[in-house]
Amino acid sequence: MSLFKARDWWASVLGEGEEFDQGCLCVGDVDNSGSGYDKIVVGSFMGMLRIFSPHPAKPDEPTEADAQLLEVQLPDPIIQVEMGKFVSCSELLHLAVLHPRKLSVYAASGTAGNVEHGDQYQLRLVYEHNLQRTACNMTYGPFGGVTGHHFICIQSMDGMLMFFEQETYAFGRFLPGFLLPGPLSYCIRTDSFITVSSARQVECYRYETLAVATDADTRQDSDQQSKSSGKRLTADWTLVLGEEALDICVPDTSSATSSIFVLGERNFFCLKDNGQIRFMKKLEFNPSCFLPYGSVSEGSTNILMCNHNNMLLVYQDVTLKWAAQLSCVPVAVRVANFPELKGLVVTLNSNGHLQCSYMGTDPSFFTAPKVDAREVNYDEVDAEMKMLQKVIREATKTQDILPRAETEEELTLIAVVSSNLDEVSCAVIPEMNGMPVPSVTVKVKIKSRSAVQSPKMTVCVQPPLAVTQDQFVLDSMGSGCELVVRFSAFLNGRYPPADLCGDIAVSYSSATGIPRVSRCKFSLPLRLVCYPSSAIKNAKYKITVDTNKPPVNLSEVFPDFSEKSENNDSSALGFQLITGSRVIVLASKTSQRYRIQSESFEDIWLVAKELVLRFDQHFASLGVRDFRNSFTGPIPLPEYFETVDHHFELRVNAQKYQDLLSERAVQFRAIQRRLLTRFKDKTPGPLQNLDTLMEGTYRQVIALADAAEDNRERLIQAFTRLRSATHLLILLLSLWQGLVSEQTAILEATLLPLLQDTPQLGWEESVDAAVSHLLKTCLSRSSKDQAISLSTGLLTIPKDTSRLKKHITLLCDRLGKGGRLSLSSEANVPTTVMMPAGCESIPEPIAEQEEEPPLQQDAAKYIKKKQPSKKIKSKSDSSKESSKEKKEKDSNKEKEPKPSSKESKKESSKESSKESKRESTKESKDKESTREKEPSKESGKEKTKVSRKSSVKVKEKKSEAGDG
Repeated sequence: MSLFKARDWWASVLGEGEEFDQGCLCVGDVDNSGSGYDKIVVGSFMGMLRIFSPHPAKPDEPTEADAQLLEVQLPDPIIQVEMGKFVSCSELLHLAVLHPRKLSVYAASGTAGNVEHGDQYQLRLVYEHNLQRTACNMTYGPFGGVTGHHFICIQSMDGMLMFFEQETYAFGRFLPGFLLPGPLSYCIRTDSFITVSSARQVECYRYETLAVATDADTRQDSDQQSKSSGKRLTADWTLVLGEEALDICVPDTSSATSSIFVLGERNFFCLKDNGQIRFMKKLEFNPSCFLPYGSVSEGSTNILMCNHNNMLLVYQDVTLKWAAQLSCVPVAVRVANFPELKGLVVTLNSNGHLQCSYMGTDPSFFTAPKVDAREVNYDEVDAEMKMLQKVIREATKTQDILPRAETEEELTLIAVVSSNLDEVSCAVIPEMNGMPVPSVTVKVKIKSRSAVQSPKMTVCVQPPLAVTQDQFVLDSMGSGCELVVRFSAFLNGRYPPADLCGDIAVSYSSATGIPRVSRCKFSLPLRLVCYPSSAIKNAKYKITVDTNKPPVNLSEVFPDFSEKSENNDSSALGFQLITGSRVIVLASKTSQRYRIQSESFEDIWLVAKELVLRFDQHFASLGVRDFRNSFTGPIPLPEYFETVDHHFELRVNAQKYQDLLSERAVQFRAIQRRLLTRFKDKTPGPLQNLDTLMEGTYRQVIALADAAEDNRERLIQAFTRLRSATHLLILLLSLWQGLVSEQTAILEATLLPLLQDTPQLGWEESVDAAVSHLLKTCLSRSSKDQAISLSTGLLTIPKDTSRLKKHITLLCDRLGKGGRLSLSSEANVPTTVMMPAGCESIPEPIAEQEEEPPLQQDAAKYIKKKQPSKKIKSKSDSSKESSKEKKEKDSNKEKEPKPSSKESKKESSKESSKESKRESTKESKDKESTREKEPSKESGKEKTKVSRKSSVKVKEKKSEAGDG
C-alpha cells in the first residue's frame, strides 16, 4: 500500500457491460493533425471503437462529452488496435483494427465545423483482409528493413504467423511445436519476431528465416515439411523462462543494442537482442500489465508496471523509483502527451474505466500528537518477564507425540454411537458363517462457533470394517449453526478387525479463507463383530488378568451379552466372533483373577480390551478409585512370534510371485516378438511350436497372477491379525509394568508404525528399526551405552525374523528390569521396580551380548599382532627383547595403576590365565572408544606413549627385583 495516489487528470467510463483487454488501447495522432499531441483509441470486445482527445474539466463545464471525438459500432469484436503507416500510397498514420476473422485498416479524419457544435470526425475504411484462421494478436513494423511503411504480422490461434505487406497478403508460416498462442512483438534492430511458446520459453525468429521457410498454406507434419520445398523453420535463439508470459515489449530506443522486456507471472525479465539475460526482477505481487519507455539517464530504461493490488509502480531497471495507488486494476497502460500536460499515464481496466493520471501528491499538514511519556515500572516488567519465561518453559517441556489442539475450535464435532444395533442391517454381506451381519448407526453433531465455508466430512474406519458413506459434502454454515449427519458401520470382510475405533475429519475454510480441519474419534460396540455363545472350559491360548478387588458378576459387566447367553453361569461368558473363533472369559470364584481363552491368539485382543475397559467403567461407577488391572506374566512371546512368522512368510511369497511374474512376462513378450517376426516374413516358415509355447506361458502368467492376488488377500488378513496380536502384546506389557498413557503411546508407535503393508516398506523392518532405536536410547543398560548418533540406513525386507524376535525379546526384558520409555534426550537410567508376585524376568540371550564382539575380537587380534612387530624394530638387544615384550604386553593390557613388586609376582603366578581372557575384551573396548573420540593419528600416538611408559615400568620392576 502506497502513501501516494495517482492524481486524476481526466477519466471516463466506456459503455456498460463491455469488456476490454491489453490490446484494446493505443495512443497517437490518429487523425494526423500535426499538432504533436496524442489521441486515445479504445476498442472493445463488443465491437465499439472510440477515439478521445481528453482535456481537464473546467469548473463551469458540467460534462466531458466534447472529449470524445468519435464512436463507431463495428460488426465484429475488436481484439487489438494499432496505429502505423499501413497504406502503401501514403505516409500518414492509419488505424489497424484486428477482428477474430478480419483485419481492417481505417483512416480517421476531422473536418472543421462552421457552427458552434465543433469539429466533425469520421472513420473511412481503406482496405481489409479476410482471415482464414482465427486471430489472436498482431504486431507491426518495417519488416525486412523497408523504410516509410509498416507491415503487419498476425498470429492465429493454431500457431500460424500471417504476414501482410499493407494491401497484399505475403505469406504464412507455422511455428514449430506450437500448442497455445503467446504474446508477440517485433524487434526492429535485429528484424526478428519474439514470442513465448507453451514450453514456457522465449523464442526468436528472424524475418529472413520465416520468408525462406516452408510454405504454410496447409499444416503439415515434420516429415512432410522436410520433403517439401523450402527450409525447415527453426528459432534463432531460445531462452527458458519457467513460467507463462503476460506481455512482451521491445521499446524503440536510439541505443546501440535493443532490449527485450518480458513480463512473467512472478518475474520480470530484460533480455539482450541475442537472448542473453540483462537483468531480472522477482516480483512480490501479481502483475497485470507493463510499459517500458525511455529514461533520462543513459543506459537505463524506465518501466511502468501495474499489479492486481491497484498499484502503479515505476522502475528504473530493477530499482523501484515511485509507487502510486490507482482506483482500479488496469489491463493496459500507455504514456501520452496532451496540450495541457505531457507524459500522462493512460490506463484502461477490463470494465472500461479509462483514466489519465499523473504522479504527484499534495502536502499533508497533519502532525501526529505527542505521546504522553510514562515512567517504566521495572517491578512489573520483571514480573511479566518471569511469567512469560515460565510459559515458555512449560511449552518446551512437553514432549507429546501429537501436537495439542487449540482450546477453542471454529467447528466442534461430537460423534454418538447408537446403543442398539440397526433393526434392518445395512451390511453389504448379509450373512457370514451362518450368522447375520449387524450394523450400527453413528450420529455426528457438527456445531460452528463462527461462519465456515465449504465443509467436507470424511469418515475412516480400518478394514474389514466399512461404512455406508465415507464422504459428505456439506453446505456452508453460519455462526451458531448445528448440523447432524448419520451413517452406519458394519463388518465387510471375512476376518475379525484389529480396531473398532474410527476417525471423523471435517475440512473447511474459515471466514478469512484459512483452511482448517476438525477431528473426532468414535468407538464401535463389540456387539457389532460377535455374538454371545456358550462357554467352554478348554482352549489352546490362555491369558490371566489380575485385579485388586473381589471378583464381580460378569453379567453385570457385560449386560448386552449376558441376556442372550445360553448358560446362566455368572462366572463364565462366551463370545463368538462372526468371522473368528470363540473367546471365553472365566472369573475365578476364590481369587481376583479372570482368564481369557480362545483357540486363536489374535482373537483374544478385542475381548481383552473390552474386559479391561468395562472393568474400569464398572468400578468407577461404584466410586472405587484405587482399582487396578495387572498381568503377572509370562509374556506370550512364542505365540506372538507365530503370527509374525506367518505374516513374514506371506510377504516373502508375494516377492517371489512378483519375480516369477516378471520372468514370465519377459518370456511372453519375447515369444510375441518372435511370432510377429515370423508372421511378417514374406516367405512363410514353420512356427517351431512357438504358438504352443506362448499359450503355455500365458497360462502360467494367469496362474501366477491368480496366486499373487490370493496371496495379497491373505497378506491383508495376516497383517490385520498381526495388528490384533500386537495390540494384545502392548496391552499385556502395559498391565505387566503399569505403564502410563504416554509410555503406552510410545510403545504403540514403536510396534505399530504402519496402518498397512506396502511393497516398499513393511512391518518387520519398520518395527526392527524402531525397537533398535529404543534399545540404544531410553532402554539402554546405562547412560554410557546410549548411542550418540543413530544409523539411518535404507529399510529393506530382512532375510528372516530372528533379529526382530531377539530385539522384541530384549525390549520386554529391559521393561521387566525397570526400563523407562521416554522421548527425552536425557540419559534414562533404569530404575529398580518391585516385580509382582509370580513374575519372572525374561533371561537376556547371550546372542545380544555377542552382537558386536566379533568385530572387536578381530580388532584385538590385529592389535596383538601389530604391536610386537613395532617393538621388535625399535629394540636392539634380541636377548632382552623377548622378556620385555611379554611384560610390556601385560602392562598394556592392564592399563591400571602399577602394583607393588610382591603383588605383581603373586598375580603373575596365579592370574595369568584369567588376565588373558579379560584383556581381549578390554583392548577391544578401549580400541573402539579411541576410534570414536579421536582421529586415527592421535590414537596411534597414544599407543606409542603407553608402550613407552610400560617399558619404563618394567625396568623399574627389574631394578626392584635386583635390589631384593
